[in-house]
Amino acid sequence: MTMTNESPAVPCSAPIYDSILHAIGSTPLIRLNKVADPDGASVYAKCEFMNPAGSIKDRMARYIIEMAEKEGLLKPGGTIVENTSGNTGMGAAMTAAAKGYKAVFTMPDKMSQEKIDGLRAYGAQVIITPTDVPGDSPDHYVNVAKRVAAETPNSFYMDQYHSQWNIEAHELSTGRELYEQTDGGQVDAIVVGTGTGGSASGIGRYFKKMSAKTKIIGVDPLGSVHYSIFHTGKPSTPYVYKVEGLGEDIVCRAFDTSVIDEMYQVNDYECFTVGRRLVREEGLFCGGSSGGMVHIACQIAKDMGPDKKVIAICPDSGTRYVTKYLSDEWMKMHGFLEPDKGLGIIEDLIDRSKPVISVSDTATVGEVIDTLRSNGISQVPITDSSGKPIGIVHEVDILRALQSGSSTTESHAKTIANDLGGLLHPKARVEELYGIFGADQVALVYESNQILGVVSQIDLIEHLSKHSN
Repeated sequence: MTMTNESPAVPCSAPIYDSILHAIGSTPLIRLNKVADPDGASVYAKCEFMNPAGSIKDRMARYIIEMAEKEGLLKPGGTIVENTSGNTGMGAAMTAAAKGYKAVFTMPDKMSQEKIDGLRAYGAQVIITPTDVPGDSPDHYVNVAKRVAAETPNSFYMDQYHSQWNIEAHELSTGRELYEQTDGGQVDAIVVGTGTGGSASGIGRYFKKMSAKTKIIGVDPLGSVHYSIFHTGKPSTPYVYKVEGLGEDIVCRAFDTSVIDEMYQVNDYECFTVGRRLVREEGLFCGGSSGGMVHIACQIAKDMGPDKKVIAICPDSGTRYVTKYLSDEWMKMHGFLEPDKGLGIIEDLIDRSKPVISVSDTATVGEVIDTLRSNGISQVPITDSSGKPIGIVHEVDILRALQSGSSTTESHAKTIANDLGGLLHPKARVEELYGIFGADQVALVYESNQILGVVSQIDLIEHLSKHSN
């Protein structure tokens, strides 16, 4: 990967374009000199916040709209409709303005005022929806956008969460650009967030197609469903988190897990504190999700050691968050300026020396009862032939099944199993358990295709008792 430290004395010749849309892409890689561990691998930020509308979503928004024009789905005088956390909306609003379309966007109410104002500045209509509603609610911002599109004549619904054009955009643009910037994929890992999943999937597809040895690392915020989908094929129970433009509470068909090598989780504290460091110590005016990417990239770089290279995708601009995570008052109000004393990490609640009790997907209800009784436990994960967890059976599930007569002790236990509601990385913070327990779930601690532990409410109570002493 060829890098230069030279600062030209006079500006280099700059291109001349016929449209602002031609200025999308060609964003630089910048080495991190202060945030990254000097004894670890080199870490580079891919500065996607330098796109004209301020985010990596510019690439995808332009591509989807131009493909819709090509396919006759978007005609002159039409209206572009989309659900957005803000960045896709900004890219689409810029494209709509440049091409002469109207635009309507739906957005959850946790998003920053800067994003709302930015969309309206482009002339778009913005509809604000509640954040804390389930994915099947008619008030969910995705469903509101679908309804608006259905009711608006001559409209085109972008559908970024499920469109294969989303993946194609990043395969043909972001992925290819990164491959060329790294001298043909000469980089050890690329760390990229999973919002819709399109960026990670597109980059992953291009690097896999080119047979690069680069690891594609996905990052998901705690409270989102992608980490669980990657490891189990099923979504966990989502809960609200504060970082924007990262993660999702629905299954996204634009997320191709087959081209992702590993998934990590981050929390709000890590995203915001590292994001602030990027602004103040590296001069990179990027968003909170960039902090999450860099946090994971620096972890990986430290483990890899020197002579390796890691890229962190920095998706959007800090201009969206001046009144949020870049504001000392906002950080103080939400407890993020305090030292991260916390309650520890999930790893503190489990004993790695003890094997986790589980049963196979061929086990009967009777065998599960024997397993619970002999081990003195109240729930047990069910795993497939490869050891991947596919569900969990609680005592109450057995009780209800036998009482109703829907199952006998000879029935397959997987027929009464529950979906996995809470899957956590061992380095996740203990505080994340509250969201899982609030949904009446237990937490499965999972890493590298292995169940490391099952954490229930009594485990947390015992941990808090020790912590308070």
